[in-house]
Amino acid sequence: MKTGKIFLLDDDELIVSMLSRALKKDGYEIMSELETDGVVNKIRSWSPDVVMLDINMPEKSGIDILQELRRKEIDAQVIMLTADDTAETAVKAMKLGAADYLTKPFNMDEVRIVISNIVEKQKLKHEVEYYRNISSQLFEKELLGEADLIKDLKAKAERIAQAHVSSVLISGESGTGKELVARHIHFLMHGGSSQGYAPFRAINCTALPETLLESELFGYDKGSFTDAKSDKKGVFELADGGSILLDEIGDMKLALQGKLLRVLEERTVRRIGGNVEIPIDVTVIATTNRDIPAAIEKEEFRMDLFYRLNAFSLFIPALRDRKEDIMLLARHFLSKFAEKYKNQKIRDFSPGAEKLLTSYRWPGNVRELKNVIERIVVLEGTEVILPEHLPKEILNQPAAARGFQTAEKFVLPETGISLDDIEKDLIAQALERANNNKTIAAKLLNISYDSLRYQIKKFKLEQE
Repeated sequence: MKTGKIFLLDDDELIVSMLSRALKKDGYEIMSELETDGVVNKIRSWSPDVVMLDINMPEKSGIDILQELRRKEIDAQVIMLTADDTAETAVKAMKLGAADYLTKPFNMDEVRIVISNIVEKQKLKHEVEYYRNISSQLFEKELLGEADLIKDLKAKAERIAQAHVSSVLISGESGTGKELVARHIHFLMHGGSSQGYAPFRAINCTALPETLLESELFGYDKGSFTDAKSDKKGVFELADGGSILLDEIGDMKLALQGKLLRVLEERTVRRIGGNVEIPIDVTVIATTNRDIPAAIEKEEFRMDLFYRLNAFSLFIPALRDRKEDIMLLARHFLSKFAEKYKNQKIRDFSPGAEKLLTSYRWPGNVRELKNVIERIVVLEGTEVILPEHLPKEILNQPAAARGFQTAEKFVLPETGISLDDIEKDLIAQALERANNNKTIAAKLLNISYDSLRYQIKKFKLEQE
């Protein structure tokens, strides 16, 4: 059964009765009027999907009512009813915003088709608006953080977005917010666009088998394989005019990397089983937590693809390297989850809880912090978050970690030191902190990747 609300306005009682009976039988809700007095307010309050409006009403022209509906931005599609065979007035009405017109006497099959099409388009329009609204909430208008590393990241992301580059590579540990930065760049590129909605499509390169991932990315033509019962657009086609996020691209298989490189270079895509090159206008944002140069050395990642993606790159620091942002983020999540779970009782953190949160190393980064705060908001009924409300891994961190503070100035011991020993120790610490990701370790030490490789070899740290 069809569903939808239809408002009928016609001074011919026979026509109104005939249309009402037929359309109610089809499952529509019907409200009808024979006079124009107060009809616009009635339409507004009932919120129909379709208004069927007679052009030649005795008290007030149907054209005047149409203009009033449009002036008051009443969201209903209007079908004009006319007895004029030339339909000139109806065409004029369509120029003023009517969706269609029907000529009296009616053919009910035609009436049903016209109404069905309009109601279906209205439903699709409302669904698209709903999903766009939901989707827009996923895009961060602002990256939170006051650390210099984050300020630098924001500035680079803004310049990249303003330039509308064709590809970006975002690296960083798991949980640092790589997808959030990708969505932020997309929002900067398209969020304020006068051209309207720009699609954002995300696909995880580790979540699907290679063959399925290829069909998801590039699509396929009907009959290209056993289960290809119809043509299917790939993510690249669906993201045309917007952005595509290739999450964890470091895990993509080599054969598929070659096909991706061709798409990036030629800016066209060919479906599986197809022979047509389809032009695409897409910003490709790739993320990875892998050490890509190391993967290249192991022949697990194509060097030419890396250089193609790495023309514009962003590195997201670990949360432990931006300690000044820990409480800023914690309070942001506290406010967000207090509202979500209707727990307005929790207001803040105690000094003891703050000290533990800021001294913890956060191996899961921002994602771990977010989960910790959400769990506290759901499970605790306190006004102030105390140390005992924190998870045991934070409570039980070593005392040395809880009291650790970075010295602003190194004091040379009277007995002297070995620079080599200090250099070796710092490099080892950087590798440990970066989970042996040499690219990230080099950034932590502010040296080049090649310099780090030389130092690792010099101090035989690879063997250790």
